[in-house]
Amino acid sequence: MGFGLIVIGDEILSGRREDKHMRHLVQLLGERGLALEWAEYIGDDRDRITATLRRTLAGPDVVFCTGGIGATPDDHTRQCAAVALGVPLALHPEARTLITQRILEMADGDPVKADLDNPDNRHRFKMGEFPAGARIIPNSYNRIPGFSVADHHFMPGFPVMAWPMMEWVLENYYADRFHRDVQHQRAFYVFEAPESNLTPLMERVEAAFAGVRVFSLPSVGDAQKGEVFARRHIDLGVKGDLEQVASAYVMLRDGVVAMGYEIIEQSEDGTA
Repeated sequence: MGFGLIVIGDEILSGRREDKHMRHLVQLLGERGLALEWAEYIGDDRDRITATLRRTLAGPDVVFCTGGIGATPDDHTRQCAAVALGVPLALHPEARTLITQRILEMADGDPVKADLDNPDNRHRFKMGEFPAGARIIPNSYNRIPGFSVADHHFMPGFPVMAWPMMEWVLENYYADRFHRDVQHQRAFYVFEAPESNLTPLMERVEAAFAGVRVFSLPSVGDAQKGEVFARRHIDLGVKGDLEQVASAYVMLRDGVVAMGYEIIEQSEDGTA
């Protein structure tokens, strides 16, 4: 079981809005000793959303899905989730109660606005229609809930609503996984070294330490980080189990030094 993210909305793919969910989810997971393993972006296309959800629902991962759970013509996520699951949409009883509370709050004593049978309010109840058997996710911002089915968790695209929902889901469903498999990493910078020259050493390190992965992040130079880093360099390191990382790091670092390349070691927080 891993953690994944699906972000739905034409506005993301067109560039009208920038996705902020992935960075925030990475932070929420990292604070709990967890990590995001994949992310997908999908436009407001019913067939594509349904196909994606059918595939991910058949897998073992925990999936956070943002966007498209409203009740406007371009919101399709609730319907697509129901189709992918092979179940009908149904007004969730608790969602009806929460939406009713929201309607009465917004009416502020106006009997016309508080009439649950007026067309506007009947339309608002659409936002509580979830795949049959779904569980609600509380919305601390305006009461309109998200929903969960299996290990898939659906929430609005608005960060002010989605981010507290993400945190609620983690705390209420996955607390037993926090800090269970903590990943550690050590890294250093290598200057003016072709990645191809370092690859055999990286492969030897991974072969010697089964619980370790080597990462290599090349840069053509970044003058904003100072004169030293204006040169071509690679952020090279290892991550994995604490006991193995220390030894793997030494093997990788000493191997690069033996090849004659200049390095600058990083502290454990990633600074030079």
